[in-house]
Amino acid sequence: MNSCSLTLLEAVLQANRTFTKPDAFPPLPKNPTRQLAIFTCMDTRLVDFLEPAMGLKRGDAKVIKNAGNTIVDPKAGAVIRSLVAGIFLLGVEEIFVIGHRDCGMAEVDVSALKQKMISRGISESLIDHYVPDMSQWLGSFSHPLDNVENVVGIIRRNPLIPADVPVHGLLFCPNDGHLELVVNGYTGESFASTIAE
Repeated sequence: MNSCSLTLLEAVLQANRTFTKPDAFPPLPKNPTRQLAIFTCMDTRLVDFLEPAMGLKRGDAKVIKNAGNTIVDPKAGAVIRSLVAGIFLLGVEEIFVIGHRDCGMAEVDVSALKQKMISRGISESLIDHYVPDMSQWLGSFSHPLDNVENVVGIIRRNPLIPADVPVHGLLFCPNDGHLELVVNGYTGESFASTIAE
């Protein structure tokens, strides 16, 4: 196989061999140096963009991502578990919930998604068994702003999150990198109604 026809895996491993240099990267502590956790979306437009836009660098924050930065299990799901671990094991003192404009998870067409799954060989009965309410399971929402406000509330009300941990809500623009304050975690004040569409 010549270099022009590398598989994606081969290309990644080749890039890694070029990237890796002995002693080029000093060891960092496991705890975030800025004592914060960010819960945001997995959107590719945020990679190498959101953290620098916040003035953060490698090692500064714990970053948790999922599709649409949604919480579908508000009691003890993966996001809450990660936040609890961050707070009690890794020194996280503040939480930033960051949604973004033009989120692909807003207004997901659940029927179309289900049909795509079926066309790729996932049986409808299996989908219905594992995901009886696909809209809830996906955490679909109508607007990223509403989602941020909702997720901040879910985290704030969770009894496993200490009351002295501020939970902030922000909306990020994936085009120019600006942040808008949705919820001030110090005061609990919401600015959702003042943010332009």
